Amino acid sequence: MRFNTANHTSLVVGMASGDEHAASRLYDECSPVLYALALRIVGESADAEEVVLEAFTQAWSSASLYRSERSSVLSWLAMMTRTRALDHIRARTRRSRAVTQAVRVMGDEPIANSAATPVVSDQMEVDERASAVTSALQRLSHPQQVAIELAYFAGLTHLEIAERLGEPLGTIKTRIRLAIQHLRDVLGGTGPLMELGR
Repeated sequence: MRFNTANHTSLVVGMASGDEHAASRLYDECSPVLYALALRIVGESADAEEVVLEAFTQAWSSASLYRSERSSVLSWLAMMTRTRALDHIRARTRRSRAVTQAVRVMGDEPIANSAATPVVSDQMEVDERASAVTSALQRLSHPQQVAIELAYFAGLTHLEIAERLGEPLGTIKTRIRLAIQHLRDVLGGTGPLMELGR
């Protein structure tokens, strides 16, 4: 596959100015190569897809820092993809160790009953979180709001959303990823919806 370097550079310039369509086009053109790279490192399809989306999210937020004289756009994206893939491998190892340690510590002890009735302060916290999430969602662009609602409240897959909206799958994946990143930024990286997209 031949890549149009000048076109890729112009798409990154568009991303730097907040052009979501430019990000979607760059994703559609480059993601197959980056997915193959990620898959070689992480070994699992779902993880490889996540790695590529994380790399594009990073590219979106750092597009203004890209310099064509230093590397091609594809090399720049490949470097981010490789870094994210290695982060996934390290996180996977840490999770495995944590589960092993938890099993060792807990032994055969019964798990506490999680169906206990929440106290009033717990309900107040839930209400506050719901209000924060609603406010954060309202700050998304309309296309991002629609994509998030269909994905996380209607339970549709990315492919089903793309079909329903008549848009490319890459566009939908990028839109959802950018929306999630925005929600994490607004909500401070903790609390409700912070597990979205993980």
